[in-house]
Amino acid sequence: MRKCAYCNFYSLVGHDKLMPAYQTALLKHIEEHKEQLDGYVIDTVYFGGGTPSHYGVTRLIGLLNALKKHGHVLLDSEVTVEVNPASITKDEFTKLRRAGFNRVSIGAQCASDEILHNLGRTHTFAEAEECVKDAKEAGFTNVSVDIIYGLPAQCKESWAETIARVAALKAEHISCYGLNAEEGSGLYLFKDSPFLPDDDTQADMYLYAVEMLARFGYKQYEVSNFARRGYESLHNLKYWLGEEYIGFGAAAHSCIGSCRYSFFQDIGKYIERVNQGQVVVAYREQMSAFESAGEYLMLRLRTTHGISEEEYYNIYRLKMDLILELLRRYEAEGWAVHAEGRWRFTPNGFLRSNILIGELLEAQTRQRAQISKPWQESTDDEDSQMTLFDKRPVAAGLFSNRRLIGQPLHEENETEIVGE
Repeated sequence: MRKCAYCNFYSLVGHDKLMPAYQTALLKHIEEHKEQLDGYVIDTVYFGGGTPSHYGVTRLIGLLNALKKHGHVLLDSEVTVEVNPASITKDEFTKLRRAGFNRVSIGAQCASDEILHNLGRTHTFAEAEECVKDAKEAGFTNVSVDIIYGLPAQCKESWAETIARVAALKAEHISCYGLNAEEGSGLYLFKDSPFLPDDDTQADMYLYAVEMLARFGYKQYEVSNFARRGYESLHNLKYWLGEEYIGFGAAAHSCIGSCRYSFFQDIGKYIERVNQGQVVVAYREQMSAFESAGEYLMLRLRTTHGISEEEYYNIYRLKMDLILELLRRYEAEGWAVHAEGRWRFTPNGFLRSNILIGELLEAQTRQRAQISKPWQESTDDEDSQMTLFDKRPVAAGLFSNRRLIGQPLHEENETEIVGE
């Protein structure tokens, strides 16, 4: 097992000896939160980050069983596991399926074996094809395949072949990501080099993928995600629709009410602190209501569901006049569309969404400055206690601020770095 050249997520190679201790810590951490979990139903579970399949199916099943024991996992919950084609067998798929896993995400990445080798992938595309086949024969009826465009030495023809061969697998879901040579990844050394397709080529690859995947029956529902009808990732939709989620494990992130927090990005420190009953939260941010309104724009516009003026006002009591001016300009440019009371980006709009969303957030700030009185007159106002979309009180969240850190925050927009 080795780390792929494009990966900058927190993951460790050559530390298999830590797996038993890590499993013990994870199980202990889940059990410690059984009282908080008791107030919720769990309708999605996602095992991701690194290569969960390398962690071993017995451990994965143990973690799912712990969630079932200490929480209320619905019988029809979406339970996803990410796998590498080189690190799982058909027999292991069968064990996962029998234990309650019902969705699998397979990292195929590319149809070119040469490119896969250069990326540090330990499988061929034929093995990825076999992996999809094994998952289906083991009883998985919801299979997702990940592919990447903009890879080193990848041309438009190679990308077109990847699209065609992945579509032929008849998976229910396809995630199509553009390469981002981020600092910390092996490919960062090649950033802005001629070995990587330029921006115009990557844009062409993206638009080609949107068009061709639609022809193959995959409807785009988010910037990088395409699915057959009814097979959208319910778990990932929670992120984009601003719903609550909780993570366990080193570097895991959570969002409860208006509070976001993450655990130490150090597996040794995570194990030690859980076992000693110490705080494992490394970072926490209490978001103001205005920041939540900004996230509504930023996250919802990643989806083809988009945003609604009425919905925005009902939740945040904010007007969208300046935002609407920009959206109408985007519509004239072919970057946005307005239909059935909602605004969303077109594929060309998604290509430049980082810039467009930045402009919309600036317009939101200017709109706020035009209001003659403070946008939020009292921190005790009912709206200040609401979550993004369902308006449930923050106090009803899985964790209160006191349970998270030890003391509640007293001011809005307070960011806290916890425990060095």
